Amino acid sequence: MQPQIPIVLIIVIIFILYVLASAIRILREYERGVVFRLGRVLGGGVKGPGLILLIPIIDKMVKVSLRTVVMDVPPQDVITQDNVSIKVNAVIYFRVIDPQKAIIEIENYLAGTSQLSQTTLRSVLGQSELDELLSQREKINIRLQQIIDLQTEPWGVKVTHVEVKQIDLPQEMQRAMAKQAEAERERRAKVISAEGEFQASQRLSDAAKILSEQPSALTLRYLQTLREIATENNSTTIFPVPIDILKPFIKINDEEKKIGS
Repeated sequence: MQPQIPIVLIIVIIFILYVLASAIRILREYERGVVFRLGRVLGGGVKGPGLILLIPIIDKMVKVSLRTVVMDVPPQDVITQDNVSIKVNAVIYFRVIDPQKAIIEIENYLAGTSQLSQTTLRSVLGQSELDELLSQREKINIRLQQIIDLQTEPWGVKVTHVEVKQIDLPQEMQRAMAKQAEAERERRAKVISAEGEFQASQRLSDAAKILSEQPSALTLRYLQTLREIATENNSTTIFPVPIDILKPFIKINDEEKKIGS
């Protein structure tokens, strides 16, 4: 008959295993532990990474991750300074730099950072005009990051970046902006056309001035034009001949008349 293991021994073994499981903690490289002993934080209470030994029942440890958290800020209804109603969402990047403050100073630093981001987003964008939001988004992002980071600093949370993701405009405003963009494109096209005409008129004016000072240049231009017309067209062309070309022949004819008389 085999001897039975006493129940008391089984209970003792289970208790020892429980104590060992409660006393030993292993923290990863990106984790830290805030240790409370009888409700008070130990001196240098942040432990880890690696193997951590605790006193069962007396010590309690809260783990905190030091990795960067990427959090979406839900869409917020915002009325801009020029009374335009828009819907804006954003994304915020932050991480814990002081685990002890993140546990002691605020009940839930994740929820607190999220709520603070939402209220700050509405406040900052409400102080800006729509054109500024659309054209200077990087400047708005920096302002949001600085304001949120300043308020989360007592919690041991560092906000590294805030990015406004999307700005949804009302349909009426979208149509108005499309008309404005079309009008701006037409204005630029007219300005470019006017500048081209002005430059062309300047060149024609310069050419006319040169031709008026040099009559022979005008004659050469006539001959060049005649050559181009003869090359392109095979039909009969009536071409005006400048009187300056005929002057030498007129002088010769007059001299012959004088000699004959």
